[in-house]
Amino acid sequence: MRVIAGRYGGRKLKSPPRGTRPTADRVREALFSTLGPVEGLQVLDLFAGSGALAIEALSRGAAGAVLVEHDRRVARVAEANLDSMGAAGVAQVLCAPARTAAHRLAGEGRQFDLVLLDPPYAEAPELLAGLAPALGELAVPGGRIVVESDRRDAPGLDLPMVHERRYGDTTIRIFSARE
Repeated sequence: MRVIAGRYGGRKLKSPPRGTRPTADRVREALFSTLGPVEGLQVLDLFAGSGALAIEALSRGAAGAVLVEHDRRVARVAEANLDSMGAAGVAQVLCAPARTAAHRLAGEGRQFDLVLLDPPYAEAPELLAGLAPALGELAVPGGRIVVESDRRDAPGLDLPMVHERRYGDTTIRIFSARE
C-alpha cells in the first residue's frame, strides 16, 4: 500500500493488522481524481484503518484531518503512518467508535469539507444509519461525503448523491451536504 500522489506520493504505508480492508490503490486514485482539488480542506475519516484515505488527502494539500478508528492496534498504525509522512502536526487520530466520535465532534461544533466513510462492508448499512444524524452537522454546507461500500449492498444517505462509480466489488458514492 502506498500514497498515490502529492507531496507524499510513492511513499509506503504500513498495513493494519488482519481484519481490516484497506481501500485499494486504484480505488483511491480514482476517488481523488473524481474529487478534484482538495487543497485547504478539512477532512474527517470516520473509519480510518491505516489512514490511507486521509493521508492521500493530506498529501494532495488538505489543510488538516481527523482520523477515527475504534481498534487501538489499528489506530496506532494510522498514527505511525502519519508520523512517517511528517503529517502528525496537521492530523489527529481519535480512538473511538465512529458514532461516538461523530457525535462528540458535532457537539464540539467541528465541521469538515470532506467526510470519508469506509465502514466494514458487512456492517455498513447499520453503521451509516447510526451516523446519519451527525453527518449533517459535521459537513460544511456544500461539503462532500464519500461512502465506500460493497457493490452488492451500497447504502445510501438522505442527501443528494452527486457521483456513483463501481470498481470491481467496491462502490464509491459521493453525496453533497445540504446548503
